[in-house]
Amino acid sequence: MAQPRSIFEEVSDEAGTRLALEKGAIERGGGGRGRGGIRAWLMVLFLMVAAMVVVGGLTRLTDSGLSITEWNVVTGALPPMNADDWASEFEKYQASPEYQLQNKGMSLEAFKSIYWWEWGHRQLGRFIGLVWALGFVFFLVTKRIPTGWTARLVGIGALGGAQGAIGWWMVSSGLSGNMVDVASYRLATHLGLAFLILGLITWYILLLGRKEAALMQARRGRERKLWGMSTGLLHLAGLQILLGALVAGIDAGRSFVDWPWMADQFFPPDAFSITPGWRNFFENAGLVQFMHRMLGYTVLIFALVVWRVSRRSPNPVTRQAFTLVGVMIIAQALLGIFTVLYAAPLHIAITHQVGAILAWVLILNARFLSGYPTEQSVRT
Repeated sequence: MAQPRSIFEEVSDEAGTRLALEKGAIERGGGGRGRGGIRAWLMVLFLMVAAMVVVGGLTRLTDSGLSITEWNVVTGALPPMNADDWASEFEKYQASPEYQLQNKGMSLEAFKSIYWWEWGHRQLGRFIGLVWALGFVFFLVTKRIPTGWTARLVGIGALGGAQGAIGWWMVSSGLSGNMVDVASYRLATHLGLAFLILGLITWYILLLGRKEAALMQARRGRERKLWGMSTGLLHLAGLQILLGALVAGIDAGRSFVDWPWMADQFFPPDAFSITPGWRNFFENAGLVQFMHRMLGYTVLIFALVVWRVSRRSPNPVTRQAFTLVGVMIIAQALLGIFTVLYAAPLHIAITHQVGAILAWVLILNARFLSGYPTEQSVRT
């Protein structure tokens, strides 16, 4: 029969060995040596996907997205190599509605400038797929993938593949009928999936930044109110990003260039001039910009409320994270106002898009820290 022990009694070598082995089992199950390498690989993928979003924004702002009228996954990696190739690509573009209705008479040199934007965007997508595939195969073959992480990493690759298909689905919408731009709701789907991929990569990077045992311990101290409120803020920010894509898709940011009013009134004129009525929520410049403005105010107010609540967090790292979120949301709101007042010039509009990426990542980071607070000393 086991005898009771004093709470001050030292643990025997046998018991200590057993505890060490159990802890080691947790760490091996959590990935051991592979966690750091996979985290670095995901960081590279994050930077590449973020660059892809920025290049995609520039492609849209320069009206370059419809310059390549075919989707050739393999052969499309090679650009035109001689004068005949350029003439052939230009001839295909000249048959498109965008050329016929908007760019009639465009020179070959002008066509080349928009072609390179779209080709670069597609090429970067191919390169991201290659980096994902090479990295995943390496970690799989060398058995460095942590337990439970294979499906997560495969999921990122699958979403990346779907993103390529959705990109073509988006482009194809502007190659027929009287379309001179891609369908705005398809553009929003394309951008929304890009931010979903960015969000997943960010979350995985945060998870891999700590050992599995540390995460299990930190989860016990989850600040549930902040966790829930930051989740709500994340959803609001995601919806705002989708509305921003609708604004960009129909150039709504250049339609009403006064603030805080729209054409000297609160609600824009002719907000429901398109029939059937539901199309106004996607295609009416005034209504789309109005929705983007109103949700922007909502995100700003709610972010400040969340920041105020975060002041009561006992963890200084968590408080700092939510302060960064509040500052970034305020900056993003100001960027949005300047984008409108200056009719969405290229440099301000793309800065606004970069701001969306930063706000998205900072919200995810603050949410993570509220769910998995960092260790702190009793004295702190």
